[in-house]
Amino acid sequence: MVISKDTASISQPYRGRFAPSPTGPLHEGSLLTAVASFLEARVQGGEWLLRMEDLDPPREMPGAADDILRTLEAFGFAWDGELRYQSRRLEYYRAVLDDLLREGRAYGCACTRKEIAEAGKMGIDGALYPGFCRNGPRAGRAPRAWRLRVEAPALISFDDAIQGVQAQDLISQVGDFVLLRADGYFAYQLAVVVDDADQGINHIVRGADLLDSTPRQLYLQQCLGYRRPNYAHLPILTNAAGEKLSKQTLAPALDKGRVSELLWQALQRLGQSPDSRLRGALPTEIWAWARENWQLGRVPRLAKLSEPVFGAM
Repeated sequence: MVISKDTASISQPYRGRFAPSPTGPLHEGSLLTAVASFLEARVQGGEWLLRMEDLDPPREMPGAADDILRTLEAFGFAWDGELRYQSRRLEYYRAVLDDLLREGRAYGCACTRKEIAEAGKMGIDGALYPGFCRNGPRAGRAPRAWRLRVEAPALISFDDAIQGVQAQDLISQVGDFVLLRADGYFAYQLAVVVDDADQGINHIVRGADLLDSTPRQLYLQQCLGYRRPNYAHLPILTNAAGEKLSKQTLAPALDKGRVSELLWQALQRLGQSPDSRLRGALPTEIWAWARENWQLGRVPRLAKLSEPVFGAM
């Protein structure tokens, strides 16, 4: 299967989204994605939806979802439609997985992580699945996880609006990937594809840390007969050690007392060159300037942005 061009219709109204995970509070890296996705939707005259990707309870922080909503409101974001929680949509993911199983596109896998690692071949996300259970679990073994069957040829390419043309061979770089994990939780790859299609999302602006997973989503979209969205992957913000800002790297929460300053800084990092006089302006003034001047083409074509580039403020 070769996917080589975008299929999202340019005649469709623009519909974008912001989809944080409640594993912690929003930080400056999260703000870049929120600002860019929001402005691109508004400048295109489209909708901006909000989805809480709360599918991994062991990693979630109590109260984080509510804190994310309060932070977005404090920074002046306004989303369209109802807020969606993935944790309330498990039956939809199960129905899609059941369809894939009936069609023979997915199968149960009894392998442990140790067994996969010992197979010795590495892909872009660690050990490459060796396909031990493609024809059914070995004798005496019960499925632990469920995988999508990736059939050759599976060269996936797409033209990212920021990062340019991307290509990935799923066979040699990813292999059959997980849709339902051994711990019983649905995988991100399945949930994000199902929800984007169900919500009519046709433009996705998100961080470049998800660039490598996009071909998997494109392949799954193809298997399910979904329309392909357009993608724009933003450079991710890193700390001084080159690590992505996250809960794991102790990224501080956005300070609601520095809204104007942080909005101005986000626009600067996104290559928009906001007027320096706006640094002390009201948030409404900054948003008005941003909506008048936003251009996605100005966003740096980088995989990472180092946090100290513009200095502490």
